[in-house]
Amino acid sequence: MTVTNGIMVLRVDHCPESSVSESRTNARPVRLAPSILAADFTRLGEQVRQAADAGADALHIDVMDGMFVPNISIGIPIVAALRRTIDLPLDCHLMIVDPERYLEAFVTAGANHITVHVEACRHLHRTVQQIHDLGVTAGVALNPATPLAAVEEILPDLDLVLLMSVNPGFGGQTYISGSTAKIARLRRMLEDQHLQRIELQVDGGIDRANIAEVVTAGATSIVAGTGVFNTRPVAETMRALRHAIQRAQP
Repeated sequence: MTVTNGIMVLRVDHCPESSVSESRTNARPVRLAPSILAADFTRLGEQVRQAADAGADALHIDVMDGMFVPNISIGIPIVAALRRTIDLPLDCHLMIVDPERYLEAFVTAGANHITVHVEACRHLHRTVQQIHDLGVTAGVALNPATPLAAVEEILPDLDLVLLMSVNPGFGGQTYISGSTAKIARLRRMLEDQHLQRIELQVDGGIDRANIAEVVTAGATSIVAGTGVFNTRPVAETMRALRHAIQRAQP
């Protein structure tokens, strides 16, 4: 991942046709995006700098509106404050209804990437186009009960697909075990369509105990909140996650 003119660019080498296990574990690095939802907001600047120093590839920012999900979290002012604080790409996950109303404001505040939910967009293709027109990368998220078929038609237009492995709205939930098979199915779908360039991101309940399972299934981007923040020092938790990923890869 590189940042060019403030835009997060996901770069990968071409993946030759091969077995699923080869392409998902050998061809691409696995990126870690700590979710600030689990951070101590009285020490937010300090903790995100610790995550950056520990090798975070991006910061994941969970935006909730109390309507699409049963919780209200953070918004545009936090994105702007983080942009002033840190150079990492800001990965904004909009768990809000009609997200197209706020896309420009998030990009102006400093977002490098925006993910919207297929369940929250009436005209998903138009919303994805709008994100790209603003000069940043675009992703689409699916809730645990949403089938992969919901994004099949729009896959070629995406930079990232986010599979929720918990029901969105709250941090600290337990990983839904059925998510692993869903990750593997999406990995096969991407490879069958020669779309290995698309990041396969997974969010929810991931820690050092199960991250290897998620990576082996095909994830290339991991969101971790309580798996990074406020259980042990950030450098220690990040190091433990990296070691677990390395053990999952040949």
